[in-house]
Amino acid sequence: MSLIVLASSPGVTLQDEGRRGWLAQGLSRGGAADPVALAEGAALLGQSPGLAVVELANAPARFRATGPLRIALTGAAFRATLRERGEERPLSWNTSHALPAGAELSLSPGEGGFAYLTPAGGIETPLVLGARSAHLAAGIGRALEVGEELAPGPDPGGPADMVLDPLPRFGGGAVRVVESLQTSAFPTEQVERFRRTTFRRDARGNRMGVRLNPGDGTGFEAPGGLSILSEIVQPGDIQITGDGTPYVLLCECQTTGGYPRIATVLPCDLSRVAQAPPGAALTFRFVSRDEGRAAMADHARALASLRGRLRPRLRDPAAMADLLSYNLIGGVVSARHQEDAS
Repeated sequence: MSLIVLASSPGVTLQDEGRRGWLAQGLSRGGAADPVALAEGAALLGQSPGLAVVELANAPARFRATGPLRIALTGAAFRATLRERGEERPLSWNTSHALPAGAELSLSPGEGGFAYLTPAGGIETPLVLGARSAHLAAGIGRALEVGEELAPGPDPGGPADMVLDPLPRFGGGAVRVVESLQTSAFPTEQVERFRRTTFRRDARGNRMGVRLNPGDGTGFEAPGGLSILSEIVQPGDIQITGDGTPYVLLCECQTTGGYPRIATVLPCDLSRVAQAPPGAALTFRFVSRDEGRAAMADHARALASLRGRLRPRLRDPAAMADLLSYNLIGGVVSARHQEDAS
């Protein structure tokens, strides 16, 4: 069994947890822009979060299943419909589903963001530098093409129609940051203004980074910032470009840069930035390194708890201990009562 790509676009790629250990060669880790969605999809299907999945970066796609297949839909909520025998029905998000042979799955963006289609068993393609993910900025892999066949690995087995409430990270909000190597290069007044500013996520952005628009349009500047020597940068760094605009670097960012960095987003909060739709409000709160380590530990525990938070989308009456507490005959009319009334 497999998934046949019926429609695709440049933002539809294969992604996994990315490539570790290649920074010295100029290759950033890459991988899924929202790794939390990988973990949620894996929990819904009872498998490893390290398997390759389909990432849709605010881009539509359509697939056909050549055989029965379990899938999970996670990340930014797209509109999902399943077409079978000429009939269409909607599919719920953050849920596992059983696709019958020949069914067609259509996914189209809602408010924006990164959505993930995870087939049971992951998608098996040749490893490149230890991963299956496309890294378009580095020329590794490519967008999915119409007619391409995606072969899943072995299904570990398990139920479908399971639901998981996603970890909170959609719609913008407060993001925790730590000081960067250049935070002290910015005047105190500018750092304080950065703390107080409510930014809006710009429509311009991709897997390399997103642009932030200050509320009053005033940029930021570090004296002598443009003379800083290039050095290692990483996802989460907030660079201030020459015109004073902040950019938050994401998973496919470059490995070196010379723009001053006013702060660095904690890895556990970076998915919130990646999944913020255009126009969403984002604020940044500086935390200490100890607070940052504690936040990362809390995040790891939340990911570890995902499987324990699954629930069936439709409850099985045979497994309902409180079945008799429900009105199972509502709407039934007594024929005898009707006769007496007449």
